[in-house]
Amino acid sequence: MTPIRLLLVDDDPLVRAGLALMMGGAEDIEIVGEAADGAQAEELVARTRPDVVLMDLRMPSVDGLTATERLRARTDAPQVVVLTTFHADEQVLRALRAGAAGFVLKDTPPAEIVDAVRRVAAGDPVLSPAVTRQLMRHAAGGAADARQARARARLAVLNDREREVAVAVGRGLANARIAAELFMSVATVKTHVSRILAKLGLDNRVQIALLAYDAGLADGDGH
Repeated sequence: MTPIRLLLVDDDPLVRAGLALMMGGAEDIEIVGEAADGAQAEELVARTRPDVVLMDLRMPSVDGLTATERLRARTDAPQVVVLTTFHADEQVLRALRAGAAGFVLKDTPPAEIVDAVRRVAAGDPVLSPAVTRQLMRHAAGGAADARQARARARLAVLNDREREVAVAVGRGLANARIAAELFMSVATVKTHVSRILAKLGLDNRVQIALLAYDAGLADGDGH
């Protein structure tokens, strides 16, 4: 099996050392480099071509948010998992909007961080419905109405079935659950998700979920 190529980005050498120790014990993960800021991260991504980047947000020089935006704009963009000390934070939300596939807290148990890297490498976002709701509540404010109008206008390009799938993704439902609720096969759900991503110019399911929340269409509890 080809190992998951992982790049670690954090300005604290102790944090990097801890992550390297943690990830180095996983047989299916290969650490291809370590960076102390976003600028170094960009150089190393170009050189080492990682599958996943574990990205701290708060760093000197080029911060993690800027680096995430730049990395996700690449044609060979790696998946990005944001490392943060905050559950609900505007920078986390902005990183997710920029295409990060999820985030993990720095005090998350090691096994869960390893699992998050594996899941993202396999194409699954790392974001629970509860955390998504918390982020969206944090982001609610004076611009909420304008954001809702923009989101609804973007979703208007979807047909009814695609819209139903988008809302279900926003509720945090897995493909199998969406298939059961909407009476379609899992393969059909995957096809709809791919079309939604293409029509809306999005990178991943997290961005579909955020757009559904912005539009005020994903208030279910996901259970």
